[in-house]
Amino acid sequence: MVNNSEGSAGQAAYMNVPDRTVTVEEAYDDLARRSLSRISGDLARLIYLASTRDYNTGQYRHDGLAARFRAEIACNALELAHRQIFYRIAACSLEELVREVELYVSASQQGREEILRVWQKLEPYRVALPVNVNVALAQLFVSNIKLALAIVQGRQKQRAMGASAS
Repeated sequence: MVNNSEGSAGQAAYMNVPDRTVTVEEAYDDLARRSLSRISGDLARLIYLASTRDYNTGQYRHDGLAARFRAEIACNALELAHRQIFYRIAACSLEELVREVELYVSASQQGREEILRVWQKLEPYRVALPVNVNVALAQLFVSNIKLALAIVQGRQKQRAMGASAS
């Protein structure tokens, strides 16, 4: 026969702990409030979120978020944020995207010219695409980023030429 007094005490202690199901939306809100709100611009947020994804598995990882929620919930919240920001950037006008690129470049610790050169040569923004995104939308995004980079670089050359003429 099983000793019920021990089982009852264990059940009583368990019943005092609220049974609360944590949702992806709660983890997403936490991510937006604690991490994403501190990053200037959607392009920088997109790059950040892409960097939380394992390139071999496609799984997202954020230790702080996983500690507050669960790893699976954190992964889903990161993927949701990544997709939402990607769609928001993909819907930007070219001029808005140029502003995003300028904001990203000016917030970086690397030199402006170096970032523009490397981004045009290596196209690292391609890894910022969410998994299984619509192919046409992905191509549009890449094309628009290339155009925005060319515009930013052209404006920078104009400024440099204006400064040297003065």
